[in-house]
Amino acid sequence: MKKILLLSTLIINSIFLSGCIVSTASTVSTAISVANERRTTGEMIDDKTIGLRLLAWSTEDQNLSDAHVNFMSFDRIVLVAGEAPSGELRSYIVKQIQVADPKVRKVINEIVIGPNSGYLSRVKDAAITTQVEILFQDQEVFHPTHVKVMTENQTVYLMGEVTKREADKAAKTAAKAKGVKKVVKLFDYLKTRPAAEIERDRQRELNAQKAAELKQQQAELDAKKAELKKQLRALGGNAEGMPF
Repeated sequence: MKKILLLSTLIINSIFLSGCIVSTASTVSTAISVANERRTTGEMIDDKTIGLRLLAWSTEDQNLSDAHVNFMSFDRIVLVAGEAPSGELRSYIVKQIQVADPKVRKVINEIVIGPNSGYLSRVKDAAITTQVEILFQDQEVFHPTHVKVMTENQTVYLMGEVTKREADKAAKTAAKAKGVKKVVKLFDYLKTRPAAEIERDRQRELNAQKAAELKQQQAELDAKKAELKKQLRALGGNAEGMPF
């Protein structure tokens, strides 16, 4: 029981500190506020738990010693990509994913039958994932926390809950990363952005506008004070003693 409680605590702390789910292909842990997440806390915990369990299972299962697989979970949908030497092992992996964690509601199988990718290929994949996550920071169409990234054999996989506009922007942005051969969109599409997000952005814009207006008013007031002091000095008065 203590081990279960400790694992739960670690999962929750990890979510609120990083705002990210586990992905064995990801090399960047982006520090993003949980407030921008579209998933509920429960959904985030489920995805984190699924990622940890699949990572542990793939490391311990001797049947996978000849395979190379990566996982990414979003809203309990698991993407598995990599290489397996046979169709039998490929099918085994897909079946065992839901055995490893019964909360998995769907598996997207992108495993290729063939030899495992080499070290250089995996380094390139990690570099591509890093590039994509950095590129996501430099755009204003969607929040980076809304799109999860995994790269396998220079193919970039994108998951998340987004609008079509956000999905298209994410795909175009990911394609700009050096070395990308293909971008695969595996999104859960929204018809519109959540009302809470729209209201939050509106309030942020209003606050920014008010701050800008106050700054402008202060600048105008300071300019008037400076001009008044200048006029007083020209008249031979003591501007330094004036109460402003």
